This record gives sequence, C-alpha cells and structure tokens, in this order.
Amino acid sequence: MSDTRPERDEWENPYLAPYAARSATSHGRAYPETPHPYRAEFQRDRDRILHCRAFRRLEYKTQVFVHVTDDHYRTRLTHTMEMTAIGRTLARALRCNEDLAEAIALAHDIGHSPFGHCGERELNKLMADHGGFDHNLQSLRWVELLERRYPSFPGLNLTWEVRAGLRKHIAADPGAELDGRPIGPFQSMEAQIADVADDIAYQAHDAEDGLEAGLLTPDMLGELELWQRADERCRTAYGSVPDADRAAFTIRFLLDMQVEDVLKTTQQRLQDYAPSSVADVMSAPDRIVTFSDEMKAMLRPYRDFLFQQLYWHPEVDDSNQHAVQLMRRLFLHYIDHPDTLGRRARQQVERDGLMRSACDYVAGMTDVYAMDEVRRFGLDTE
Repeated sequence: MSDTRPERDEWENPYLAPYAARSATSHGRAYPETPHPYRAEFQRDRDRILHCRAFRRLEYKTQVFVHVTDDHYRTRLTHTMEMTAIGRTLARALRCNEDLAEAIALAHDIGHSPFGHCGERELNKLMADHGGFDHNLQSLRWVELLERRYPSFPGLNLTWEVRAGLRKHIAADPGAELDGRPIGPFQSMEAQIADVADDIAYQAHDAEDGLEAGLLTPDMLGELELWQRADERCRTAYGSVPDADRAAFTIRFLLDMQVEDVLKTTQQRLQDYAPSSVADVMSAPDRIVTFSDEMKAMLRPYRDFLFQQLYWHPEVDDSNQHAVQLMRRLFLHYIDHPDTLGRRARQQVERDGLMRSACDYVAGMTDVYAMDEVRRFGLDTE
C-alpha cells in the first residue's frame, strides 16, 4: 500500500512542529506546475537537485585539496552529502521538514567554482567590473536560470522555500524579499539547519583530511580545548587505543559534540521564543538554530587554527594557487576566443554578455575538466 501526495501532505501536520515548513502550504513555484501524484513539493525539489548536472559535477570539485591530489580526500560532493546527513539528523530531532532541509543542503554549493575558495576569489577578481562572482549567488543562477531540464521554464523551478533558503547571505539585509515576500531577518528553521550543518561538517571533516595528509597532527590539535574535549570523550568510550587510530575516532566525537550543542541550544531558544509558525521563526529576536556561547568560544580558535595550519598551509595553498592561475588563463582565453566556449555558453552570450557567459562556463567546470581544457589550449606551457 502506498501513500499519495495529499496523504503525505496530511501526514506532515501531526508530525511536524508548528514552526516547521509544510509542503501543503508552500508559497509555490515561479512557474506553476501540476502537483506530483506521490511526491510532496519539497521532496520533488530534493530530487530535482539530485538529478541536475551542477550537482553531479561536485564530485570533481575541490573541498580543501585539489581533486587530483588523492582519492581519499573529500570533494564538494562528499562534503555536501555529509552535511546533508547532519542536517537531516537535526531536522528530525527538531521535528522540522527533513525534505526541505535536505533540498537546501544539497543545493547550497552547486555554484562553487573549480579549485575551491581560491577559485572563487579569482573569478570574483576577473568579474570585478561585471558584477563579481559569489558561489552562493551562483548556486541560485544554476537552479533559477542555467540548468536546462524542462522545456517550459529555465532552471529547476524550485519552491519559494528552497530558493529563499539559498539566499542566506542576503536574508538579513533590510527589506530582503523574494517574489514580494520577506526572507528575513532570519531564515526558516530548515534553512538555519542547513547553514549550521555546513559548519559542523567542515569543522570536523576538513581536520580529518588534514590529518590524513599529514599536515595536521594530534599533538597540534591537542593544544585546542575543542579537540581536548572530543579526545577525552574518545578515551572514555574506547579506553587506550593506538595514537594512529585515536585521532580518527576523535573526529566522530567532534561531530557529536557540535550536534548535541546545537540541539540543546536550539531547544532552549524554542522554549524562550515559542515560535508557532515559520513567520515567527523568521522574525524571532535572534537566530534559533545555533551554537551555544561556550561552543562558539571553543570554535573561534579552532577555526583560526584550520586557516593557519591547513587552508593556508604552503602545500595546500601552492597547489591551489597554481591551479587557479591556470584557470585564470583559461578564462582569459575564452574572452579572447569566444568561439572556443561550449555550445550553451556561446548561445548565452547574446543574453548575458561575454564576461558573464564565460564566468558561468568556467564556474561550472570540475577541477578535472578545467585542467583538460587548459592542456587542450596549451595554456599550461605559457
């Protein structure tokens, strides 16, 4: 026996908390569509993101280490999958809409350029006089304009709630709206969950990759209170284990500590603010889904450590900078030779101009394809 979509929508009412978003009361899509017979609206959004080209390309885009460095390191895709799992855990524990939280999480990085944040900064420089480049806004371009999977509209035609959730960096701007509706000053519970899940995931898993690469050591991390507490939990749970293994085990407790802290803090804020609708969450006195002050105090030096010892480590930075300079040559090659752009990018020039079309084209590339193009045009020998 299977549920129909109306039955699924009805099921949400007793299960979800009053402050959670509901598919049945979604603000809808920019282009009206007939509801699916079995899938709820946010479930449908999630599936559209999973099936789109921009999502698949995350498999070969840099998280910390350039993709071709090693098979074990995380990519944008594995990071996205891990943060999505964390987001689903938080959403379920807080009785929020898991499909919506998952859809926002899955789409949050699909606008990322090749070669991580170094690539993003370089594209922003190249586009400084043409609107700049930001991977968050680029994610919106993909889901609202660039993806081509339907004949009657551009993009994926996602629901208002997912599109609003992807606007986290502008939600707090005074008067920020989407389709005439406010998207702030705070976002929905599900969007806040996706945002904090992103932080939780990279704060644990980037350190794990750094340990795997030998750029970080347990002794280096052991200077930090956050790591000390996670390591203490590991010792309590497992007793004496070899040092080579304990660091990997400690990562698990680093994740657990953050998740537990967010749940405890969020539950207290829900009690204090007592939101009874999505609108109440968005207009609350403060953000609801967040870390405690104590956890924030431990995270600040921990994040500084990751930047100094991992992200800006010469081995990581030199590799990224070399790749990014080749990407810059590739971008400028397309500007000088627009006939070498891909077919869809060439078609886009009349609508968006050469600079933005070339930016979209390069930003959509994987690390692997960008390097293939560099070699194809002989740009690695200049």
